[in-house]
Amino acid sequence: MPELPEIAAYIRALEPRTLGQVLEGVRIRTPSLLRTFDPRVSELEGRRLIGIRRVGKRIVFELEENFFAVVHLMISGRLRWSEKGAAIPKKRGHAAFDFSSGTLLLTEASSHKRASLHVVRGEPALAGLDPGGVEPLEVDFEEFRDALLRENRTLKRALTDPRILSGIGNAHSDEILLDARLSPVRRTRQLGPEELQRLFESTRRSLSEWVERLQADFGDEFPTKITAFHEAMMAREVWSTVPPVRGSDPAHCVRRARDELLRRLPDWGKAPQGPGALEAPPRRLAGHARGIGGGHRGAPERLMGTRPIRSLP
Repeated sequence: MPELPEIAAYIRALEPRTLGQVLEGVRIRTPSLLRTFDPRVSELEGRRLIGIRRVGKRIVFELEENFFAVVHLMISGRLRWSEKGAAIPKKRGHAAFDFSSGTLLLTEASSHKRASLHVVRGEPALAGLDPGGVEPLEVDFEEFRDALLRENRTLKRALTDPRILSGIGNAHSDEILLDARLSPVRRTRQLGPEELQRLFESTRRSLSEWVERLQADFGDEFPTKITAFHEAMMAREVWSTVPPVRGSDPAHCVRRARDELLRRLPDWGKAPQGPGALEAPPRRLAGHARGIGGGHRGAPERLMGTRPIRSLP
């Protein structure tokens, strides 16, 4: 699922292409994409786009007269910029937004259609779509700490809960926790002042670095390969050191892989010993992804994700 850095990359690419342009038409192929009926989606047409912003993991298009189109890409939704009037792909296409400068296509590479479009009018209606988490790159340490300690959650759940922190999901929460040397199963209220400060700094540093990295990677081009899991991520590097675990019971494979990871990182949860404390091991992701979890694709990502952490004993 695109998270804060990836959504920021989309917004950066969309602004010079669409800001100030007239939304001439909205074409929807998948009816389930549209989650609102009032105002009608047709009321967006003919209005000029005056702003683009992020609300959590949603992209908000602000049009004249206080209209908003709110797109949530969910796990596999993606945006594509094409020539004006481009056809919506038959298999994976959801919708097309025709601007005077070109067409923005919304696609979803999944049989489960989870992406959504909300059309609302007025800031109060827009606020109703905001889960309420604080912006990790905008708040100070006190606000960050207060949000994190409102509930006694595991760090993994706290970082990925949109009611606590805005825009962070499985992939970037792993990066943050590895950078801070904090276990995902530690409880928020178990952290001492120094650990909370370290987590705050790692959150800002990791997200900022990925925003800058994606900006450098895409440059002026429209992002064509957006994913929350990047090859250069520390979490992928760490998982590449865990040997393949084969078996018919996915839960058993997950536990074996987790135990091996914790064995290889015995000081996970302690303060890092300088910037080189976690050296990047050689990459062996190709065979590893096929071996863990009985051959399921994307196993390293799921093993580091929220679902396995919740299900582990």
